[in-house]
Parts: sequence; C-alpha cells; structure tokens
Amino acid sequence: MSLWTAAEVAAATGGRTSGAWTASGVSIDTRTLRPGDLFVALSAARDGHDFVAEALKKGAAAALVSRIPEGVDADAPLLLVPDVQAALEALGRAGRARMKGRVVAVTGSVGKTSTKEMLRAVLGHQGRAHAAEASYNNHWGVPLTLARMPADTEFAVIEIGMNAPGEIAPLSRMARPHIAIVTTVAAAHLAAFESLEGIAHEKASIFEGLEPGGIALYHTDIATAPILRAKALRHAARVIGFGTARGAHHRLLSVDLHDGATVAHARAWRTPLLYKIGATGRHFAMNGLAVLAVVRLLGLDRAVAIADLAAWSPPEGRGTRERLVLDLAADGMSIDLIDDAFNANPESMAAALEVLAASAPRDDVGRVSRGRRIAILGDMLELGATEAARHAALADLPAMQAVDEVHCVGPRMRALWKALPERKRGRHVETAEALAAEAHRLIDAGDVVLVKGSKGSRVSLLVRALRRTARGVEEERE
Repeated sequence: MSLWTAAEVAAATGGRTSGAWTASGVSIDTRTLRPGDLFVALSAARDGHDFVAEALKKGAAAALVSRIPEGVDADAPLLLVPDVQAALEALGRAGRARMKGRVVAVTGSVGKTSTKEMLRAVLGHQGRAHAAEASYNNHWGVPLTLARMPADTEFAVIEIGMNAPGEIAPLSRMARPHIAIVTTVAAAHLAAFESLEGIAHEKASIFEGLEPGGIALYHTDIATAPILRAKALRHAARVIGFGTARGAHHRLLSVDLHDGATVAHARAWRTPLLYKIGATGRHFAMNGLAVLAVVRLLGLDRAVAIADLAAWSPPEGRGTRERLVLDLAADGMSIDLIDDAFNANPESMAAALEVLAASAPRDDVGRVSRGRRIAILGDMLELGATEAARHAALADLPAMQAVDEVHCVGPRMRALWKALPERKRGRHVETAEALAAEAHRLIDAGDVVLVKGSKGSRVSLLVRALRRTARGVEEERE
C-alpha cells in the first residue's frame, strides 16, 4: 500500500529527491524498519545519517537526509532537505492536511497513553483508526504519527506530552484536533514548572490547536480545573467536563474494583451508564468515561464502545496484570504481577497502590502461609524541590495500609522507606540492578506484586527478573 510517493514528500518538505520511489511507511529506527519504509535520519541520541546505509540495505524505499551520508552512493534513493526535523514536521502537517476524518488529541499528567489506547481500541471497531505507537508524544513523535497516517483514516488519536513549558501548543496546532482531552493535572515535571498551576496552563494549551467548532474535554475534580475550563472556553466551541463533581457533564457515580476488572456507574447528562474496564483501577474508570464522551461526541455507537472497553487491557508497563507460575509441580504456586513500571508520579503511584490494595493474595500455597501484597517502588523523577516530601507522603496513603511489604529502589525512595513503619519495610537499594539479582527471594507463591517507578529508575529490570523466574520453570518443563 502506498503511503507517500517521492513527489508528495518532496512537495511537502521542499526537498530534492533522486529518482521515483513509493514509501509504504515511515521509520526513524533501523531496528524496527520494514521494507518499503521511508527512513527519516533524525539526530537525537545518535545521528540518524549514520544508519542510512543500513536502512537502505534492509529495504527502505528512501531516506530523508540533510546530507549524503558516508558510504551511501549519490544516486541512492534520497530526499535532501536543509533540516530533517523540520522536514518531518512538514510531512506530518501534510499528512494531517490530506486526512478528512476526525482527530482526537489527548494530554495529561497521568493517563494519556491509556486513554489513547482505549480510544484506539474503541474507535478502531467503528471505523479506520490511526494512533501513535507507544508513547510517541513529543516533538518528533507527534509529526511521525501524523506522517504515518493513511490518507483514508476516519479517526486519528494523537497523544501529546511535554517536558518543559511551551511544548504542547505547537504540537496541538500541528495535529489540529476536533476534540482535545486533558485527562488530569498532577505533580509531574515539577522540576521544569514551579507549580501545579504552571503544569495546568501548559496542559490546557492543547485547546489552542482545536479546529473551528472544536470540543474541549477536561477533568472537573482536580484543583486546577478552573484553569483548564478557562482556557477551554477561549478556544473551544463546546466544553465538556468529566469527573465525579456535580457539574460534570459526564459524571462518575461509583467505582467497584475487582481482580482484573473495574465496574463503573456513571451518568452522561441524563443518560445512565454502566460499563466495565478489563483492568483494575479507578483511574481506568475515569479515562473510560472520557472515552465514552468522545464516542458520543463523534456520533458513534456507545453500546459497542462499552463492549470494547470491557475487553480492553492496558499496554505493557502501565498496569498490565499477569500470573507467573513458580512451580509446575504444585497447584497454585504462582504470583500475580502488576507491571506498572513505565512511569510514576505521586498521583499515578497512589492509583497503582489502590489497585494493589484491592487485589486478593492467596493463602496457604507458598512458604509463607499468608499471601502478601508487595510493592516494589522506584524513584519518582522530576519532582523538583519537594521530591523528598512527596516520596515520604506515599506512606500515609490509605491504600498503603493494605500493603504488607515495600521494597524501595533509588536514592529518592529512601524518604519513603524511612517514613514506613518497620513492619512494612523491605529492602532499600540505590539501583534496580542491585535488587533484580535477588528478585526471586522477595516473593512467594500467593503474593500479588506491584512494580512501579519512573522510567529512569529502571524498575522494569525487576519485572524482567520476575518473568525470568517463571520462564525458568517453563524451560525446566521443556
């Protein structure tokens, strides 16, 4: 299938192409490149020009470059531009301009990727849907998502993130959404913003890119909701609130947490809603409510969407739950692992601990007669001057009372370890590597284990170590 021709890319970017070629996709990484992709030689951690020869050898249709790389023939299929990043942005804008469907943009301190994935699943069953891979939500991720978008897309879901002030509005203007959502505002990236109010203003700037007649959705329950609403009123033709507050157009009335599922009662203005999410978490219920609001605003079938939400599960590292077998010779010799290791801030940490607290360990199956709720928690990064206090405050969360043992990873997590009562203290280590080597000693059959931390804390190593324990059992069987 043709995504871009050489002439179309040249027209979009103002570049100079050598030869006629057709690209079926767009790639920035030779490790995931597929034959027929246009390889974009971005300069990030490494200069993409160093990989052009490899990309062409692996079957790339052409490469978007700012110079002819060393070892590449001058007559190779290249498209020369002054600046590769600017050219990718131009290609993204061209992809958005030719698409005649509806665009939904999502941002928020917590829940944007999960909401994007819910929307992908729901909208994809009611039309041709396109959404970002993984968390491609930054200055290259958004234009890349738009550049990859087929021209006949009916529903596009664009995730927009930020690390510093002034990043969201330009990306939103590039995406030109018909509907924009702010899932919530929380203490994330406080190192770059002096206050929650500053974060709220940045998140609210997603509304600046709305198309004429566009609709803004915002979370009504948070302290900074007035900031979101004020910005929405300036840029949107219609403003919809979702949350538990009385004034919310889509109002969450109750949430029941179960192992592997969440059941929610809500009201969409005058219409009662009963829906289930195929994962445990109050935050998933709230994100699902925003998704149902989008479905209604797009004029789609809400009953079909509710059925799709019941089958949805979060992406890996964002609350995925799985059972790991520790001993094949005895019944019940397994643990339940909650993999939430992709990222963390105080709000998402509280949500994850609530999920752990609602989980049911199994007794009388392991060395320890009573199943335990175990949390392995890594540093929450980019919290600025208040980081020690915010880590320590996790000890006072209501959900923490149901947790039996907490292992802390990283220098910042020492504040939590010290704030915990001694009966809950597990290990404290400076690095995830130090704990991963003995991960199998931290657990017992019947336990429910949560692993969560900011990506930079590398607690995903603990997830891999625990999975290796189970794989070792499978390999013994084979």
